[in-house]
Amino acid sequence: MAKVCKVTQKRPMVGNNVSHANNKTGRRFFPNLQKKRFWLANEKRWITLRVTTRAMRIIDKHGIEKVLNDIKLREKALRDAAN
Repeated sequence: MAKVCKVTQKRPMVGNNVSHANNKTGRRFFPNLQKKRFWLANEKRWITLRVTTRAMRIIDKHGIEKVLNDIKLREKALRDAAN
């Protein structure tokens, strides 16, 4: 499963571990992904999304319906661009 947030599209970043002796080894910085259930009142059902904690704050601010509509529009635009 990809470590990507459904709302913010945040992905792992790459960087270095740097020791006291200034040796550098590669590492990855992962987003803080959480599996969260959201209640869709208009459809009377639960949905489960893998989102970052930042995305949970966005959903609290704007509402799950608006965020889902934004996701659908973004996915539609990607499909149209691919064709």
